[in-house]
Amino acid sequence: MTRTETVSPYKHILIMTAVEAEREAVLRGVAKAEIEQGQEGKAKFDVQLCGVGPISAAAEAAAYLAVNPQYDLVISAGIGGGFPGLADIGSIAIADSIIAADLGAETGDGFSSVDELGFGSSRIPVEPALPERLMNAITAAGWPACCGPILTLSTVTGSQTTADELSRRIPGAVAEAMEGYGAAFAAHRLGIPVMEIRAISNAVGPRDRESWRIGDALQALERASYFLAEVL
Repeated sequence: MTRTETVSPYKHILIMTAVEAEREAVLRGVAKAEIEQGQEGKAKFDVQLCGVGPISAAAEAAAYLAVNPQYDLVISAGIGGGFPGLADIGSIAIADSIIAADLGAETGDGFSSVDELGFGSSRIPVEPALPERLMNAITAAGWPACCGPILTLSTVTGSQTTADELSRRIPGAVAEAMEGYGAAFAAHRLGIPVMEIRAISNAVGPRDRESWRIGDALQALERASYFLAEVL
């Protein structure tokens, strides 16, 4: 593998996953890269659980960061749903923005985000340049990856109608999951840069568990974590 020649400014990186299977996949990928780089045991990456959903993710991230102030980058990572044609099953989606897609209100004219209501922002920016660098590293090795908005939802999509509406409201959205905005909000509130990475296990749309490929997505998450350690 071609390793980055630059010195990374990120010395202490917190990666938060919802469940243990995701955490183990990230740890395997990071460990492989660190061994190849001769960095084994340097403890640059700390991989912790945040639970399922944006509230749990925000609370766990905030609590962890409160007693561990050394982190200079926080990453929400795991598996998620991909919008067909943009992030297909088995690929890697990397957020260029993190959006709380269901944070707002229903109105007579449809959904209004908190931005439109004047109550704050449903978008959190990610650390500049890192998404493209990671995507380029993954695709250069022959694996599929894309960048675009990743949506956080408290209730994940289970119908084509909802999938179409999300695509209409947030053009270019590549994936959805349940924790990104929560973890990112906690970090952003403290001025810590953020990223989100999702390995795609299923298509956003009608709920069809028979078509989910969680094992493939966890393998893709492991690969993404390997390249993340290379890039950072």
